[in-house]
Amino acid sequence: MCQHLFLTVLARAGASHTAGCPRSPTPCDLLHHHIDVGSRNRGGVRGVGPVVRSPAPNASPASEPTAPAVPIQERLGFGFVLLLSALVAVGPLTIDLYLAAFPQIVTDLRTTQASVQLTMTATLAGLAVGQIVIGSLSDSYGRRRPMLIALVVYVLASVAIIGVQSIELLTVLRVVQGITGSAGMVLALAVVRDRFGGMGIGTVISRLMLVVGVAPILAPTLGAQILHFGSWRMMFAVLAVFGLVLFAVAAIFLKESLPPERRRSAGVGAALVSYRSLLTDWSFIGAVLMGAMYMGALFTYVSSSTFVFQEGFNLTASEFGYIFGAGALAVTIGSQINGALVRRVRPERIVTAAITTGWALSLALFVVTLAVAEGEGFWLLLAFLIPTLGTVGFVMPSVPAIVLEHNGHRAGSAAALNGAMGFVMGALISPVSGLLGGTALAMATVMFVVISIAGILLLAMRRQWRRAERDRVAALSAAVSERAAQEGPVDVEREAVGR
Repeated sequence: MCQHLFLTVLARAGASHTAGCPRSPTPCDLLHHHIDVGSRNRGGVRGVGPVVRSPAPNASPASEPTAPAVPIQERLGFGFVLLLSALVAVGPLTIDLYLAAFPQIVTDLRTTQASVQLTMTATLAGLAVGQIVIGSLSDSYGRRRPMLIALVVYVLASVAIIGVQSIELLTVLRVVQGITGSAGMVLALAVVRDRFGGMGIGTVISRLMLVVGVAPILAPTLGAQILHFGSWRMMFAVLAVFGLVLFAVAAIFLKESLPPERRRSAGVGAALVSYRSLLTDWSFIGAVLMGAMYMGALFTYVSSSTFVFQEGFNLTASEFGYIFGAGALAVTIGSQINGALVRRVRPERIVTAAITTGWALSLALFVVTLAVAEGEGFWLLLAFLIPTLGTVGFVMPSVPAIVLEHNGHRAGSAAALNGAMGFVMGALISPVSGLLGGTALAMATVMFVVISIAGILLLAMRRQWRRAERDRVAALSAAVSERAAQEGPVDVEREAVGR
C-alpha cells in the first residue's frame, strides 16, 4: 500500500512538473530528457548538451564542441563509492558508537550521567562547526589536503581519549573529534559535486546518504558488541584504527577533485561572502531546511525508540534490536530505490513524492498513537512508523543532490551548511520527545510536526523550482535556436531520444 502511495504521488509530481510542454519534440522535451543545471554536459553551454545536427554536406568533425564541461562525468567505480562511504561514516560512528558505554564511563571517570551526555552535545557541536570551517577551507585549498589533515588530527584525538582520566578532558577531545570527523561528511559530498553533474550527483549521494541514515541506528549495536571484548576505551581504539586506515587509503587513492583554477580566493572575508550568499539564497536555504526537518524526524526516532519500545511496550533488548533493525532496513531500501530512480527522475520530483507520502504516513502514525492507550497498538504503530522511516531514505539523498547541483562553484560551503544544519536541527529537535514524556504519542507528535514543516517548505520550494524550470526551458530554446542558425538544422528528435 505504501509503495503504491509513493509511486502515485511521484507520478502526479512528474505530471505537474512537466505541464505545459507540447508532446512533439521541442526544446521543452529536450529539457525533460536530460537538462538539469550541469546535467550530462558534454558541450560548451552549461546545462545544455551538445545539439545533434542533421548531416550536412560540408560538415566537419572539428566544428563539434569538444571541450568538456565542468564537472566531468566519471565512471562510477565501486572502490570510489566505498571510500567516500567510509569517510562519511566517520561522523555517525563518532557520535553513536559509545552510547552503550555511558553507564561504564560514569563509573570509570567518577562523574554524572549529565556530564557524560554533555560529551555527546560537545561532539554534535564539533560536527556542526567543523563542517562549516572545513567546507569553506576546501573551496580555497582543495578537498584532499584538508581531508588528510583532519584524519590525522582525528586519529590523535581518538588515541588521546583512550588514556583520559577526567570527564573535562574527554569533553574537550570529543569536540576535537567532532570537528575533524566532520571532514569526511562534508568533503565527500564536495568531491561528488566536483566529479559529477546532474543526475550523477543523485546516484552517488543516494549511496552515501544510506550510510548517514543507517549508521546512527546501527552504531550503538556495534558499540555494545565491542564492550563484550573490553572497556569503553576500546571503542575509541577502534575509531583510531578506523581513522588511520582511512588516512592510508585516502592518501593513496583519493585524488584532488578541485583544480587550482576552480578554487575560491582564500581568507575569512571570502568565506563569509560565500556563506552570506548561500544564507540569503532562498532556493538553497529552503531545500536545506527541508532536509534538516527530516533529519530531526530521524533523530527523534533514534532518541525515543528505546523508551517507547522497551519501557512502553516492555520489549526485551533483543526484541528491540529487531525493531531497530527494521527501521534501518526501511531507510536502506528507500535510499537504494532512490538511487535507481534518480537516474531517470529529477530529485525535485522525488522529494515532492517522498515528503507528501511521509506526511500522510506520519499523520496516520499520530492518529493511531492518539487513539490507542499507551502500551497498546504495537503492530499498528509499526505499520506506519517503519514506512515513514522509509521516506527518509528518499529525502536525505535528494536534498543534497539539489543543493550541490545548483552550487557547484561553492560546493564545499554548500555541503558544509547543509550538513551542519541537519545536525543542529537534529540536536535541537530530538530531546523534545523526551520532554513530552518519551511516549509513543510524544514521538509520533514530534515526527508529524517536523515533517509537516518540511511539507510547508516544499510548497514554497515547488514555486521556486517551477520558475527555475521555465528559465531553463528559455535558455535551452535560445541555445538551440542559436546553434541551428550557426550550424544548420537541428535534429531535435534525435537529440531528445539519443541520450
